[in-house]
Amino acid sequence: MERGVTGMGKMNSAAFTGFLLCFVAIIFGIMTNGGINAILNLIHIPSFIVTFGGALFAVLMTADSFTDFQEGLISFSRAFQKQGISVYELAEQIFELSETGRKEGLLALEEASNQIEFDFLKKGITLIVDGSDPELVRDILESEMIHKEERNRKNINFWQDLGAYGPAWGMLGTLLGLINMMKSMGSNVDAIGSGMSLALITTLYGSMLANWICIPIGRKLEKCSNEELLIMEVVTEGVLSIQAGENTRIIREKIRSVIEMETKEEENA
Repeated sequence: MERGVTGMGKMNSAAFTGFLLCFVAIIFGIMTNGGINAILNLIHIPSFIVTFGGALFAVLMTADSFTDFQEGLISFSRAFQKQGISVYELAEQIFELSETGRKEGLLALEEASNQIEFDFLKKGITLIVDGSDPELVRDILESEMIHKEERNRKNINFWQDLGAYGPAWGMLGTLLGLINMMKSMGSNVDAIGSGMSLALITTLYGSMLANWICIPIGRKLEKCSNEELLIMEVVTEGVLSIQAGENTRIIREKIRSVIEMETKEEENA
């Protein structure tokens, strides 16, 4: 079965463990100050709807289409999956293809391409086997890279926007709760404590939405996107070098330079 550009693989245990431990830390903090009853006191459906619903609907307002909105939600699962292949494993495949092309000719790559599991690399090899012009090969591969980057950016922006709107809608819910509390309080001073507590729940929900879910998910998706684009750039350079008949040692150096340059840029970002 063929996989996509990088093919999402097994679950990323580190990401999933971190997500669960954040939840455990929240529950521990709540129970330390009141036990099970404290958890039940923080469950308030109207506050949940105002905070989560308001933030999601605000993101929907900025989405280009319902499809983009749905893809943004679905991208949540990608943050907990490993890439199907590393850039170094893919580079080794390119080196092997280079050796085959130099020893047996570019047409010999047609048979070798049947063993390639990744669509982007297979597409590149197919293009050069078909005798496509190098500039055309570059244009096709780079166009797909641009499309991939734009799609990834939409998903990243989805979680960044949701993380920004969450606390804002939480504060809005708190203000609404305070207004209602003041209007209905009258002379009952004892109601201030319970009313204030209920009003602040939406602020808590908004902070949890942003710091537990949205910001980490957005950062993880951005990292995954950088890895995907690096793999696509390595494939593009490798395919064009194979087509030009360059020595495998030269191709190895070029790919190593691309990886090092992208890694430094990511560290400096």
